[in-house]
Amino acid sequence: MNKVGYLIGLLFLLSCQEEVILDLRNQERVPIIEASWTDNPSLNRVKITYPRDYYDTLENEIINDAEVWVSNLTSGEEIPFSFSEDFRRYLPRRYFAGRRGDSYQLTVKLGDRIFQSEGTLLHPPSLDSITYQFREERLFSDEGYYLTVFGKIPFIEDNYYRVRITRNDTLLSGRQDYLLFDDTFGTSILDNGFELNGFTFRAGDRVKLELFRLNRSAFDFLNDLVNLLFNDGGLFSPPPQNPRSNIRVVQGPGRVEGYFKVASVLSETVIIAGDQ
Repeated sequence: MNKVGYLIGLLFLLSCQEEVILDLRNQERVPIIEASWTDNPSLNRVKITYPRDYYDTLENEIINDAEVWVSNLTSGEEIPFSFSEDFRRYLPRRYFAGRRGDSYQLTVKLGDRIFQSEGTLLHPPSLDSITYQFREERLFSDEGYYLTVFGKIPFIEDNYYRVRITRNDTLLSGRQDYLLFDDTFGTSILDNGFELNGFTFRAGDRVKLELFRLNRSAFDFLNDLVNLLFNDGGLFSPPPQNPRSNIRVVQGPGRVEGYFKVASVLSETVIIAGDQ
């Protein structure tokens, strides 16, 4: 291209540019609900917040004046929640565990608005054992101890799972720590051992592993969340968008974000003593 052609092309590109000013302030106070109902009473809680403005450095505003309860749609029982100032969450007024096989409904009443979501507490797979083995540094893998989980998934449907790891009393919650899997590659993933490749440990570490069996809607939310966390906003990345919420507005105006997780959970703890 000669200089004249280059200059004409440059002027054309410059003339096509238009400054876009984004209003990043929250135009609507949209509540965010993070609710968990499991067969482990210590995990049952509801957190409700309002998001902060984009440029705000403060934490999200905690909502502490909502009415919250979970209904057992199978038995008709209702479990009321109360806000705990210590935990900054809504907790059941009684130490209550969900029952496997039953269906549950979350209801949140916030002023004149009501939000609801449902889920079934599915039976868990079997978790037989957890082993660990030291591995030298490999391509894309750090040196350290790696866990392998053995078990059995006997179900032909509704196979949506999350593995959550706590190391030495610290929950691993970075974007790379969300380990989700379904039956895309079959249900034999635990039969011959499922190595947790993304997690390395050292001798002396105390590792708690939790295996959740989720409903599809909760799995989709978490999967969308992971995709959003890894979205770098680059040219080849899809436009960022909120994860698909499984909570709906049943009364009142506006929107709601977040999700209701109904899940069975298996929990095991391993202390990395050294070579086995």
